[in-house]
Amino acid sequence: MAAARSRKRRLAELTVDEFLASGFDSESESESEGAPEAETQPARGAARSPDGPSGPPSARHDDPHLSSRHKGYASEHKDQLSRLKLRDPEFYKFLQENDQSLLNFSDSDSSEDEGQQPHSLPEMLEPGPLCLVQEASEEGDEDEDGVSRGLKGKKRDSAPVTLAMVERWKHASKHLTPRLFHEIVQALRAAVATAQGDQEGVEASKFQVTDSAVFNALVSFCIRDLLGCLQKLLFGKAPKGSSRVQQPSSSPLWGKLRLDVKAYLGSVIQLVACVAETTVAAALLQHVGNSVPYFLTFPRQCRMLLKRMVTLWSTGEETLRVLAFLVLTRVCRHKKDTFLSPVLKQMYITYVRNCKFTSPSALPLIGFMQRTLTELLALDTGAAYQHAFLYIRQLAVHLRNAMTTRRKETYQSVYNWQFVHCLRLWCHVLSTVCPSEALQPLIYPLSQVVIGCIKLVPTARYYPLRMHCVRALTLLSERTGVFIPVLPFILEVFQQVDFNRRPGRMSSKPINFAVVLKLSKVNLQEKAYRDGLLEQLYDLTLEYLHSQAHTIAFPELALPAVLQLKSFLRECKVANYCRQMRQLLEKVQENADHICSRRQKASFGVSSQQAVDAWEKQTREEGTPLTKYYSQWRKLRDREIQLEISGKERLEDLDFPEIKRQKLGDKKDEDRVEFKDLFDLDSDEDDTMDFSERGTPGSSGAQQRAEDEDEDGSSSSGEVSHLEDGGPDAEAGLVPLELWLLAQGPEDELQDLQLSEED
Repeated sequence: MAAARSRKRRLAELTVDEFLASGFDSESESESEGAPEAETQPARGAARSPDGPSGPPSARHDDPHLSSRHKGYASEHKDQLSRLKLRDPEFYKFLQENDQSLLNFSDSDSSEDEGQQPHSLPEMLEPGPLCLVQEASEEGDEDEDGVSRGLKGKKRDSAPVTLAMVERWKHASKHLTPRLFHEIVQALRAAVATAQGDQEGVEASKFQVTDSAVFNALVSFCIRDLLGCLQKLLFGKAPKGSSRVQQPSSSPLWGKLRLDVKAYLGSVIQLVACVAETTVAAALLQHVGNSVPYFLTFPRQCRMLLKRMVTLWSTGEETLRVLAFLVLTRVCRHKKDTFLSPVLKQMYITYVRNCKFTSPSALPLIGFMQRTLTELLALDTGAAYQHAFLYIRQLAVHLRNAMTTRRKETYQSVYNWQFVHCLRLWCHVLSTVCPSEALQPLIYPLSQVVIGCIKLVPTARYYPLRMHCVRALTLLSERTGVFIPVLPFILEVFQQVDFNRRPGRMSSKPINFAVVLKLSKVNLQEKAYRDGLLEQLYDLTLEYLHSQAHTIAFPELALPAVLQLKSFLRECKVANYCRQMRQLLEKVQENADHICSRRQKASFGVSSQQAVDAWEKQTREEGTPLTKYYSQWRKLRDREIQLEISGKERLEDLDFPEIKRQKLGDKKDEDRVEFKDLFDLDSDEDDTMDFSERGTPGSSGAQQRAEDEDEDGSSSSGEVSHLEDGGPDAEAGLVPLELWLLAQGPEDELQDLQLSEED
């Protein structure tokens, strides 16, 4: 009994696994320990597997994964028994005497532990084919093209699509059914998979499209006719005069057609991405524009569509860019809260990325992106304010870093095309959306960023960048009605540049300031630089003063410009420069006199803001001398700019006479034929001729050659006939002998010089 109590005390120190391992299979112990243990042992034995420890081993070794786990449990049990020998030698001796099989435990006998271990789920489930098909039918939204994932990648028998099948579908689509629509969508998916080179998609498709004629016929049918047939199937005949867009999800048949419509839209997006022909892509985009209500039903497909449209909007051909923008506008108008903000962000990032380099050919694309992005920002001024505030602040941070650090790297972060085009974009946005209470607070910080950009490096090499900033400020001031001091940045250039200085070198072509930000040191020495700079100063001064020509304070505003132009005319000695500036000065003075004469007739005071606004509005409507001159000048200037952008010369359209120059080689050949007798001399005669003495008409050489010419009748007659055919010497009535005598010239005469005594 003492040994039993000692064993029980030792059992209290055992773990659960050790306790379970030590008391299960000991029948003698259960008999000696009494009824409680005898009652618990059958219950635990019933909880184990029905086969028991002596069950068939094949059931325990069928699964290799389970057998590896059982081996792990067996080794752990052996370790427990070895620790039991050290902890409780008496109990270990008792086991040796009563249950030897428990101590001789092997890996194959580990099935007893199987029922005692808690069941744990595997990391990944491996569903069967039935589960995959059911999951694909229930969770169709998870697959972007509506393809069941269980069937994807599995090779199946594909039926080839023929032209006859396409024609049969086309005729049957007049009475479209869900089953027929499903077949057409499957055929279109197969065609798109073939065009993309997706081998897995081709193998998993129900149909197979290999002929180009079949592909064209199928795509043409889907683009032209299928959408109308689908609309008729869903809603029947549309009521006349109804402009409201019907939601496809409101149709009772939408549940049957939903997955097929989703697969069809996904195929259309993929087709837009892989089509290279411009006409086909334009037809597809028109089809996409008509399918926008269906895209709005599927948010994931709609996001894919918007991403693709932004790419075409920035990089496609001109027609494709316009059609892509129309799709973006239509989607954003219907789903402002969902898609407008992400689309604006993506379009702005794309705009900045495409403005890294600027050339005459890229300017129209950049201008198109500015105007279209402004139109989308005008849809919601609240969202526009958030984006404008964020990106204008980023520009201000870059400018602040450049002003504080004063290093070349930070200067380059500001003085680049991306920064300048972003400034011009936001000036265009604020000037277009104005008047807007939401965007009005952004005018001042934006103008300060532009002025800070001008003042960062105010040197002559960055005059082109200054011109771009001045134009942006002029546009912002004119459209918003906010006074911005732009004129000092223009007049400053007149004081810094010496236009009387002789240019160091001549240039072959003028400098296009529209596509230049920085000039080289060589450019500063060229005459084309000063010509272009003076032309830019003329344009900027006229544009800014025209924007203020109707204001009641124009005479005082234009006074600094009048004084600077008069000073320039006194100092400048170049006639062409003076002629341009004198014309500008006359127009400015004429406009100032006009405003002064109208002000004298006014009966209100300066403090009456409402009366001043009404007076300025009336003056603008009636027109001023400067505005009339500007309208004519603008037409001519726009024409010149278009010619410069297209890479043509400004005088190309003028009817100048064309001079056809003859090639040098052809001219030499004709001369040899005409003067064959004159220059075709023997080498002996060349050696004997003395060129130190000029031949005369009476010299022996001349007489000998004259006799040879008379004797050689055939040669002279041939030469005369050639001259009569239209040679230049024949028209003058000269023969080769006379030409030679004329070439020799008169005989040199020597005269004695009489020198005076002073010499």
